[in-house]
Amino acid sequence: MGSASAFVIRWINFFTMILALLVVGFGFWMSTHNDECRRSLTIPVIALGGVIFLISLVGFLGAWKNISCLLWTYLIMLFVVLVAIMVFTVLAFIITNPGTGHVAPGARFKEYRLQDYSSWFVKQLNDTEKWNHLRSCLVKSDDCNNLSKRYKTLKQYKLAELTPMEAGCCRPPAECGYPAVNASYFDLSYHPVSTNIDCKLYKNARFVRCYDCDSCKAGVAQYMKTEWRVVAIFNVILFVILSFVYFVGCCARRNAGGSDAKGHGR
Repeated sequence: MGSASAFVIRWINFFTMILALLVVGFGFWMSTHNDECRRSLTIPVIALGGVIFLISLVGFLGAWKNISCLLWTYLIMLFVVLVAIMVFTVLAFIITNPGTGHVAPGARFKEYRLQDYSSWFVKQLNDTEKWNHLRSCLVKSDDCNNLSKRYKTLKQYKLAELTPMEAGCCRPPAECGYPAVNASYFDLSYHPVSTNIDCKLYKNARFVRCYDCDSCKAGVAQYMKTEWRVVAIFNVILFVILSFVYFVGCCARRNAGGSDAKGHGR
């Protein structure tokens, strides 16, 4: 069992090192091919690849050379990773639990309200510096201005399934009562029928839209919630796999410890 576990650990970590190098390479590729907004993701990607490579290298060398000290180090680092994954996953499910959409009158898409989401999301999105950065990314994406190109008629627009950010950032809330001229332009000559501050914040100008509205922040919150849920589910799968690797690593370390004892005995 001991030699078999060492063999398994050795090859698992060998393939993991290759995977980690691919992750690092992908991070560098992102840094040179993406815009400034998406480029901020490159540092976490490169850091994750580096950590995976380091842990895998220690585990590979420990299993290959049958060195108990390296296997101990490998197991400790892997245990820390398992705890971090578990804590992050639990927090992710707690943070992303509240928040849901409301069907917009006369449309297929949903609208979102910032107050429906967790206080953590609200705090992050209400941070002026962070929101200004996110806002600049939304403006640069030009998604709102492309809506009128994608949906030529009002009927097509009303039947469209807009993304949370398109529904919240590209148009005023339905409760404002502004008639849509097309997918990217609303008649603001009407007096808003709602006291929602977003009604006054919305402008048809390309760089204004509803980017400063709570409805836009809520759309971003919904997008983040969906992304976090996907990551959380992936983490559950990763936790199960790493737990198995950790168990096999314990067997390999025990075998290495026994070999060291026999060597000293001789």
